[in-house]
Amino acid sequence: MLAILQTSKQHRQLNIQEGEQAEKMSKIGSFEGFQPVSLKQEGDDQPSETDQLSTEEGDPGKDPEPSRISRQPSVTESTLYPNPYHQPYVSRKYFVTRPGAIETAMEDLKGHMAKTPGETIQGFWLLTEIDHWNNEKERILLVTDKTLLICKYDFIMLSCVQLQRIPLSAVYRICLGKFVFPGMSLDKRQGEGLRIYWGSLEQQSLLSRWNPWSTEVPYATFTEHPMKYTSEKFLEICKLSGFTPKLVAAIQNAHKNSTGSGRRKGLMVLTEPILIETYMGLMSFIGNRNKLGYSLARGSIGF
Repeated sequence: MLAILQTSKQHRQLNIQEGEQAEKMSKIGSFEGFQPVSLKQEGDDQPSETDQLSTEEGDPGKDPEPSRISRQPSVTESTLYPNPYHQPYVSRKYFVTRPGAIETAMEDLKGHMAKTPGETIQGFWLLTEIDHWNNEKERILLVTDKTLLICKYDFIMLSCVQLQRIPLSAVYRICLGKFVFPGMSLDKRQGEGLRIYWGSLEQQSLLSRWNPWSTEVPYATFTEHPMKYTSEKFLEICKLSGFTPKLVAAIQNAHKNSTGSGRRKGLMVLTEPILIETYMGLMSFIGNRNKLGYSLARGSIGF
């Protein structure tokens, strides 16, 4: 009998111990006593998301509303890439951007102008000529009070290769506008340009019109040089907006002072599309994609 009482007493103690352990485990499972801790740095006065949530949920004076996570808008520093005034790799490929290249070209052209005294230089510009077969060609333009000089300059050897002189008194029309092509043309270009007329289109021969190397075309078409954003200096000499008013003013003054047989009645400045009459355009496609009309570093070729 005594043994039975001791056994029942031991069972009772085991049941009490198991109940206490279960109660402790239930307290741990409910995470009583644990409070959310917000991580703040010193001097950070903005409430964190956890603080805002606990404030919204624990406010007894307000009606219960669904909790919302309010996020502060992220502020990022916007940077321009690529920077139009900082493209060292692209600009170094063009020899015209090498230190002293454009200055040497200007001095050479001044030497050519010294052979024809009586003319005052109005300015220099670096533009891209687009010929009647849509080929791009790097050109330096010099405007005096009597002449427009279009110079093909070799920026690798630093020498003037070809120089075309156009009397300003012979220029009778300037067109400004976007480039347009025939409907069936396969090689088209975007952008705007300027075309200068000094001869009659009716008198242009069929051979010169369809000859890609002809120099008897009575007009010249120009657009902005691709290196215009290399620096402030090139931005000034490569933009058509700076070249056009200087050219128009020089032509108008030349017309007033001209008394020769080549004198025109006046200058017309028109805003209209500029037609480039090419169809297949295979030559211009290859040349323009590879920048064959520019003094450009082509890299090393080995065998």
